[in-house]
Amino acid sequence: QGQLVESGGGLVQAGDSLRLSCAISGRTFSNNAMGWFRQAAGKEREFVASTDWRGGTVRYADSVKGRFTISRDNAKNTLYLQMNSLEPEDTAVYFCAASRHSAAISSNTVTRWGQGTTVTVSS
Repeated sequence: QGQLVESGGGLVQAGDSLRLSCAISGRTFSNNAMGWFRQAAGKEREFVASTDWRGGTVRYADSVKGRFTISRDNAKNTLYLQMNSLEPEDTAVYFCAASRHSAAISSNTVTRWGQGTTVTVSS
């Protein structure tokens, strides 16, 4: 089945950085696109960033472009999200996800979700 476990969230101030990790166990998703989504209180879950199975093609939401960097280490079965210049608007629960497809991910193609890690950015 496979399990995704996020870590690295926390409480930081605006302008700080955090690095989220998503550890994959139980099976490999090295042939699957993966991504990060987030859900703020009272809002719908939204796409943040994605990478194809090799880590060669990445996409970002406009709101995080230039500040966040997604990467993956298939040898370590781990997905990362480096978040710089954090803003209060980035406050949310961040979810790691694996796609059914190798090239792209959307909320409609997710086959496995993590449980989420909370990021809180104070102003």
